[in-house]
Amino acid sequence: MTSSTVLPAPSPGPSAAAAPESAPADRSADAAQLTLADDLLTLLRTSTTEPRPDEQLQALTLAVAADLPVLLWGEPGIGKTAALTQLAASLDLPLTTVIASVHEPSDFSGLPVVGDDPAVQGVPMAPPQWAVELVRAGRGLLFLDELSTATPAVQAALLRVVLERRVGALQLPPGVRIVAAANPRASAADGWELSPPLANRFVHLYWVHDPDVVVRGLGGVWPRAQLPRLVPQRLVEAVDFARRAVCGFLRARPTLIHRLPSSETRRGGAWPSPRSWEAALTLLAFATAASVSREVLALLVRGAVGDGPGLELLAHLDRMDLPDPESLLADPASADLPVRGDLRQAALEAVVAAVGARPERQRWEAGWAVLARALETGAPDLLVAPATTLAALRRDEWEVPQSVERLAGVVGLARRAERSVGRAAAAGGGRASGERR
Repeated sequence: MTSSTVLPAPSPGPSAAAAPESAPADRSADAAQLTLADDLLTLLRTSTTEPRPDEQLQALTLAVAADLPVLLWGEPGIGKTAALTQLAASLDLPLTTVIASVHEPSDFSGLPVVGDDPAVQGVPMAPPQWAVELVRAGRGLLFLDELSTATPAVQAALLRVVLERRVGALQLPPGVRIVAAANPRASAADGWELSPPLANRFVHLYWVHDPDVVVRGLGGVWPRAQLPRLVPQRLVEAVDFARRAVCGFLRARPTLIHRLPSSETRRGGAWPSPRSWEAALTLLAFATAASVSREVLALLVRGAVGDGPGLELLAHLDRMDLPDPESLLADPASADLPVRGDLRQAALEAVVAAVGARPERQRWEAGWAVLARALETGAPDLLVAPATTLAALRRDEWEVPQSVERLAGVVGLARRAERSVGRAAAAGGGRASGERR
C-alpha cells in the first residue's frame, strides 16, 4: 500500500511579505528622483545673456526691426532655432513656430467655409488657429521653420503670407515680424529648392557658428539681441542717403535692376529685382540711422540682392564717401583724406585725374601739395602710383615744386619728374625734326 505524504506549504519569505507594503515607498522614491531630474534639467537650461558684438545677430535684429522677412540658412544643429527663440525673448515678442513642411497649402491660404447662401455671401477662407492667436495678440514673431522641406505647393501658398501678411481672409497686424529658417538642399530631409518668387521675398542670412559664442553659451552666457539704436536726428538724412545711393547706383548699372540667376540653386537665394532693391534701400536707411558697422551692412545688402550686386553697391557707397577732388585741390593744406587705405588711394587718384582733365601749372602744384599732405597723415606706399601719374603730367616750362623734393626720399619723385621732362623734350624734338623734314 502506497501512502502519500502531504508537505506543508512553504511560508512566505521576508521579501514576499514586505512587497505589498514597500511598493508605495518605491513609487514615492521614483517620483522624488524624477523631481530631482526636472530640477537638474532646469539648472542646465538656465542661462543668462550679455551684450556682445555679434555681426550675425546684429544683422538679423536690424532686418527684423526694418520689418523685412528674413530667411536664415544653415546646416542642421547650427543654432538657428535657438537664435530665434532667444531673439523673441530679448525683444519681448510672443514666438509662434510653424513647421512649414508638415502643413498643407490650405493651412496658409485658408480653409473654405460654406455658409447659408454661398452664391450671395461667397465662401470665406477660414484662417488656422495660430494666425488667429497672432491677430489677437497684435504682435509677435512668426517663425516658419524647415522652409526648404516644404513642397512647391506649400511654398506657393506662403507667398501671400510672407509678402502681404495675409493668412486666408485674415490680415496679420503690423506688429508681427516674419523669420524663416532652412537647411541647404543637400542637408535637408527630402529637401526642395526654394521657388524664385518665394526666395525673392526674403533677406537671406547665412548662419554659421562662432566657436567663442558656442563655448561661452554652453557655459551659460549667450549674446543678447538688441534692437538697433536709431538716432532721431539722422532719420531724414538716412532716407535721403539711401535713396541717392541706390538710385545713383542703378542709374549707372541698369542691367542689375532685375537679373534672374540661370541656375536653380541660385534662384533659391538672394538675387536682384525691384522688390529686393527696395529691401536693400530700406536696410541701408536703417543701417545709416543706426550707424552699424560695414560688416553688418555687407551681410544685409548681400542678403537682399545677392553677393555680386551687393558688393558693387558697397563699392559705390565707398565712392560716395570720397572727398571732392576739386575741394582738395583748392585747399591742400587742410585736406581731410580718408583713413582706410583703399579709399585714401582712390581719393588721391581722383585728385590726379582731376588735374589731368584740366592740366594747369597751379593745379599741378596743388596736386603735389595734396600728396605731401597725404604723406604727413598716412602710409607713403599709397603715393607711388598717383605720384607717378602726376609726374607724367608735367609740362616743359613747369618747375618742380618744393613739395616734390619733400617726397623724393620716399618714392623718388624728383627723379621721375626729371625723366618725364627728358621724355617730353625728346618727344618735342622728334616732332620738330619731323616737321622740318
